[in-house]
Amino acid sequence: MSRWKLTIEYDGRPFVGWQRQDNGPSVQQHLEEAVTRLSGETVRVHAAGRTDAGVHALGQVCHFDFDKALPAERLRDALNYYLRPQPISILSVEAVDTDFHARLSARGRAYVYRILNRRAPPALDSGRVWHVARPLDPDLMHDAAQLLIGRHDFSTFRASLCQANSPVKTLDVLNVARVGEEIHISAEARSFLHHQIRNITGTLELVGAGRWSKADVGAALAACDRRRGGPTAPADGLYFIRAIY
Repeated sequence: MSRWKLTIEYDGRPFVGWQRQDNGPSVQQHLEEAVTRLSGETVRVHAAGRTDAGVHALGQVCHFDFDKALPAERLRDALNYYLRPQPISILSVEAVDTDFHARLSARGRAYVYRILNRRAPPALDSGRVWHVARPLDPDLMHDAAQLLIGRHDFSTFRASLCQANSPVKTLDVLNVARVGEEIHISAEARSFLHHQIRNITGTLELVGAGRWSKADVGAALAACDRRRGGPTAPADGLYFIRAIY
């Protein structure tokens, strides 16, 4: 029995999320079915992070155990063949020790949220960015974001259906920068609450538009009340970019 670590990218739009669910196709389902089509084996694929419906990945990490002996490059290419035409691509495959676990071994996760900040809507990136037509000030957004760095009760930025045992998380990185016509919000932490990044993004967008101040963000955080936070940004602009081991 060998354990394989996969690094993958995917377009989240056709899927109900990473995890298998009864209400539609998932990334996990298609990966597991690709392995079965290749070998006849039934496997369970574990991911570093369970992305929601519509959320994308540039560097998701997952693993599974597999009996069939294949070189890593051949396994990658074979699985990519069986994944067609789904918008899922296995970028790399490597054999790892059996004590490696994509989720449990990870020391952190990194995401980026892309806001397209221009009047004209996207023609090529529709469904892959949040289009905000009104001008945003990324410097104001970044300054306010620094209030959220560190260990806090993030109840204000937690989805009502979040299943985490505690709303207390430690946010290691939260940077906001303009990249051409886009504003990128980069976040890193050991783990995140459900919708935490999207709720933070919706709040920072209010700051960038001049509707909220930095003090408003601080007051929202201190309130520990989801009703005091900004709106939830759409899934379109969120990307899982890497797991940190």
